[in-house]
Amino acid sequence: MFKITEGKGFQMTFENGWTVSVQFGPHNYCENRKFILNEDENKNQSLSSKDAEIAAWDEKGNWYQFENDTVNGWASANEVAKFINLISKFDKLKTFM
Repeated sequence: MFKITEGKGFQMTFENGWTVSVQFGPHNYCENRKFILNEDENKNQSLSSKDAEIAAWDEKGNWYQFENDTVNGWASANEVAKFINLISKFDKLKTFM
């Protein structure tokens, strides 16, 4: 399943029950962190970024744990792709708590 999140990123939920979040808008850990999104001025503007914030959780709400946090910021496109691939291959019962 795919989901757009507040027009600044997306989520993907896999058959294994894990969801990956990729966010690259205002307030996320990316180059757009301090960008001010004004709906009237930016109504038809697309948002792009050289990096993104990534996170993942299972269907029970257990979050993937990075080295120091449950989110990882300023991830490159290659890092995002590797993370999505990693999460998509998790066993349905695998959790990181």
